[in-house]
Order: sequence, then C-alpha cells, then structure tokens
Amino acid sequence: MSKELKSYAQKVIWLGFVANVLLTIIKLGTGVLAKSSAMVADGVHSVSDIATDLVVLAGFSVAARPKDHNHKYGHGKVETLATSFVGIVLILVGAGLFYQGVMKIYNFSQGAELATPGMAAFYAAIGSVVIKEFLFRYTLVAGKKTGSQVLAANAWHHRSDVYSSLGTLLGIGGAIFLGKSWVILDPLAAVIVSFFIFKVAFSISRATLMELIETSLPKEYENEILEIASGVDGVHDPHDLKTRKIGSNIAIDIHIRVLNELNIEDAHQITVDLEKTLRDAYGQETHISIHTEPLHMGNKE
Repeated sequence: MSKELKSYAQKVIWLGFVANVLLTIIKLGTGVLAKSSAMVADGVHSVSDIATDLVVLAGFSVAARPKDHNHKYGHGKVETLATSFVGIVLILVGAGLFYQGVMKIYNFSQGAELATPGMAAFYAAIGSVVIKEFLFRYTLVAGKKTGSQVLAANAWHHRSDVYSSLGTLLGIGGAIFLGKSWVILDPLAAVIVSFFIFKVAFSISRATLMELIETSLPKEYENEILEIASGVDGVHDPHDLKTRKIGSNIAIDIHIRVLNELNIEDAHQITVDLEKTLRDAYGQETHISIHTEPLHMGNKE
C-alpha cells in the first residue's frame, strides 16, 4: 500500500473515531435527559465502538510499517489480528443485544413497564442511523480502494451500529407514537438486529481465522496466477504454487521451468519479468518467491 493510500486510510479511521466519540456523548446525554433506556444502551454500545476504533488505529499503524530485520514479511498480520478483534467485539455486541432484548421481552410479559422516551431520543436515533450509514459506505469504499481488510471490517462494524440504532429508533418511535403497549417493539427489534450482527461478525471472524492458519487463496485466484505466469515470455510449466494472505497483501511461492540452454543472466531476467508482472497484477507489496528449474529441449512444452 502506498503512503498516499495509508494516509487516506488513517484519515478514514480517525473520522469514524471522532464521529463515535460525538455520538456517544449525544446518545448518553440524550438518553438520560429523555429518559430513554434504549438510547442509553445504544450510547453504551457506542463506547465499545470507540475502543474498537482505537485498536483498529493502532493495528493499522503497526501494519503499515515497512519491513525490518525482525519482520521480513512486513507487519500485515497485525492488521489481521485487529480485524479479528473487530469480529470478536461484534459477536459480543450481538450477544449483548440479544440477551437484553430477550430479558426485556420476558419482563414485559411478566407485567413490567417500560418508560416512554421523549422526542429528543427519537431525533438522536435518526441522527445516529444517518451518520452511521454514511460512515459505513464511506469506510467500505476506502477499504476496497486500499485493499485493507481491517477497514472493510470496521465498515461492517458501522453497519452493525446502523442496525442497532434502527432497533432503538423503532422502539422509541413505537413507544412515542403508538403508546406504551407497543414498547415491546424495542426489545423485539434488538433481538432481530442481533442476528444480523452475528452474521457479519462470524463472516469477519472466519476470514481472519483462515488467514491466521495460512489458508491458501481461493482456487480462482491461484488459477489466475498460473495463467499470468504462463503468459510471461520464457516461463514454462508454472507449478507447485503456494499462496497465502499477509494482512492486505498476498504471498506467492511458485516453481517455473526455463530452457536449460539459457545462461544465468537470461534465466534471471525471466524471473525478474515474472516478478514485475505479478506485482503489477497484485500490488507492489506482494511477496514473491520463484524457484527456477531447468527445462531440456526434448521436454519443452
């Protein structure tokens, strides 16, 4: 990732952090003043967003460091760990929303009353949905542009906040406009929303787990790499391909055959051309290892 893209990604993360701090203050203050337990809970949820943003910022900063003598493959795995943390937080958030929703539904069924919130909480919920949806779209675009998995994960974290705030908005709106008999909409929406959050969380967690255990890239990517290698002049029979993800980058280990009649300089130039072609296709930070084998004229393919 270039310095420009790294700087751009950090600005996106900082924007989300500042927005989460402001939303937390607004939600907690409005929740207390408007007597909305749902808004207070949403504000507490936003506190976890601040903690997540700090981890993402730290993880991305470390992952963006250049290679050194102790980390010859760079620091990309730190980004993977930060992404894993986002997934874990989302699982906990989903579990918390599910539990709170179920308990509120149970207590309501037992005759417990839920307070009717004020209009300020309703407006705050609308504002939260709008801001979080903007952050989701903005961060997701940035994640695709930079190829950063932690940015993409944080974008879906913003989307989980949209779901949470929608549940809060539904509950508050139902209590205000439909009367106390409809306050059950708040916890019911929270339970439904929790399943959406679980889905996103498990998707993120599974992807990072696969990377941490050195899972190969999907078959279509490997076939594409072999096809690209075959198209380089002088390369014969690319085989024994090994691939893996290292943060936002990938590692390619490939064997090729070159004509045995070539001198060392010519054979080396073929590997240089192959490296350049692969880096042009998958990024300049791609880790590439090429093993060259002799190809005798009688076995030329």
